[in-house]
Amino acid sequence: MNPNREKEILQKVEEIIAEGPYRPDWGSLAEMEMPRWFSKEKLGIFIHWGLYSVPANSNEWYSRNMYIKGMPAYEHHRKTYGAQKDFGYKDFIPLFSAENFEPAEWMNLFSEAGAGYVFPVAEHHDGFQMYKSELSDWNAADMGPKRDILGELKAEAEKQGIRFCTSSHRAEHWFFMGHGKEFDSDIKEPLKKGDFYWPAMPEPEPEDLYSEPYPSEEFLQDWLARTAEIILNYQPKLLYFDWWIQHEAFKPYLKKLAAFYYNCGEKWGEPVAICYKHDAMMFGSGIVEVERGGFAEAKPYAWQTDTAVARNSWCYTDSLDYKSSNEIICTLIDVVSKNGNLLLNIGPKADGTIPEGDKKILQDLAAWMKVNGEAIKGAKVWRKSAEGPTRTKEGQFSDQMEQRYTSADFRFTVKHGNIYAIALSCPKDGQFHVKSLAESKNQNVPEFHGIIKSVTILGYEGEIRWHTDGEGLHVVTDGMEAEFPVVLKVEVE
Repeated sequence: MNPNREKEILQKVEEIIAEGPYRPDWGSLAEMEMPRWFSKEKLGIFIHWGLYSVPANSNEWYSRNMYIKGMPAYEHHRKTYGAQKDFGYKDFIPLFSAENFEPAEWMNLFSEAGAGYVFPVAEHHDGFQMYKSELSDWNAADMGPKRDILGELKAEAEKQGIRFCTSSHRAEHWFFMGHGKEFDSDIKEPLKKGDFYWPAMPEPEPEDLYSEPYPSEEFLQDWLARTAEIILNYQPKLLYFDWWIQHEAFKPYLKKLAAFYYNCGEKWGEPVAICYKHDAMMFGSGIVEVERGGFAEAKPYAWQTDTAVARNSWCYTDSLDYKSSNEIICTLIDVVSKNGNLLLNIGPKADGTIPEGDKKILQDLAAWMKVNGEAIKGAKVWRKSAEGPTRTKEGQFSDQMEQRYTSADFRFTVKHGNIYAIALSCPKDGQFHVKSLAESKNQNVPEFHGIIKSVTILGYEGEIRWHTDGEGLHVVTDGMEAEFPVVLKVEVE
């Protein structure tokens, strides 16, 4: 830890802001340019990996919950590791060895699955940095695995043509360890800046934009410096922030950070962007993020949903409630049809291996994308995003129950002169009926009124017959069966 480094980084932030062109106000930040690659890639991989992967219990909030009496993690911790005063969260650090961590293997899996960018978490709420830092000794390069995890992932991602992005969840650390002060644990005063658990303040009411006590200037400066250090040392193409940056106290620091980051992008010669939730940033100054959810209709702006392969945790645990591969693929299709991107999270084990459940989903996604990827990567929205009886649930945390689709549910994308009508469930009789491609007799209504040149089914080698009438496009196969969604490629004259 370099005691002078924070001052140096904050000075660098001021210098780069002064150079422009972006200023720390929403009017200026709204002039940001969306990276062109973002709306083309469609699929990114989120990675939650850290100390919480060692106990592999409950979820990635283990560091908070193990200090709250009555929580399952609290009881599990005492039963498994002993009293919190004798074995605290910091004592997981020596157990986080990452001995089987092979970044090339990870990136191979992600690339095969069709991912164009990767989003490892640089620092989660627990405050342990997964990168080399001069601002804190509590980082993976100096402790635990003694490897610059973020740096190794960046190097391998870029080697394989995957864009490197990262996220910081440091903002929540203001209160995340505060419950440990409520009983005899290893979290106790005096706590000072530089301590792992610092500042461990009382937890605010959820979603309270004005909760008190406000974060101190000391903590906010620390947040700004830590985030700027990541930007300077790792040059991520995108940044992601979790929810607590929407608090009023963060606003001036967030604007300053955004101006600094966007100006860095100008210096690097390519636009960068921040992914944010709720209205933490002014609309138009970053990428709208929807956690574990989406929209019912297509949006005229680029957006992203982040969701996980499991419903009950972002990190690896011993009790994951996995989604099916089909659900993940359907989510990707639905999101892309509505002008969005899917950021799909996986959670490696503490030793650095990717769990078989996560791997199976990535492999199924890879197999599907190998055949059908042309309808996803680089695709744009059509005049309609969806057809069918099943309406997508709108909003956050809408993925706690699987959305069941019928053979009448289609999603649409366009690319290279083709309309892709994607059947979210293959009809049992192998006959597809797309109402949105019916022959329209009235060119003055906003319905399809064009000439279809050919219709094929991606990956299907059997004979198909098709025709259109006033009811729609009818495609007949000889009893086609498919486990996953089926893509009809409609070439327009």
